[in-house]
Amino acid sequence: MKKFRHLAVVFSMLMAVVLFSTEQVVAQGDAMGNVKQAMKVGSAKDLARNFGNMVEITLDGGDATSYSSTQAEFVMKNFFSKNAPVDFSVNHNGTSDKGQLYAIGTYTSKGDSYTVLIRMKSSGGKYLIHSMNFIKD
Repeated sequence: MKKFRHLAVVFSMLMAVVLFSTEQVVAQGDAMGNVKQAMKVGSAKDLARNFGNMVEITLDGGDATSYSSTQAEFVMKNFFSKNAPVDFSVNHNGTSDKGQLYAIGTYTSKGDSYTVLIRMKSSGGKYLIHSMNFIKD
């Protein structure tokens, strides 16, 4: 009977770890999927739903500038209006040693193409964008 209790405790702990890990993977996938879709259609409003309180944005080799999430939404709205999207694809994504998500993608507009680096941090159990870097190809 004592072995059964021990086995039940170990099994319960193992299941908790598996469920927590699965939840984290799903949250990561959902976060990056939402960002990818917003970029693909050029929706600053949908993209802003994934912004942290402050977002650092770098456009075409300029200086990195930190914006509040509201300001960052306007910056991206302006960018999308000047560079209407044709496509956005993620070429590589992953997780850093510190648990940050990142994606390297290609944003294609009617006139130009940009390599985009997006970094996300976990905040309140949700991954939010903390920096975006657009480099004109």
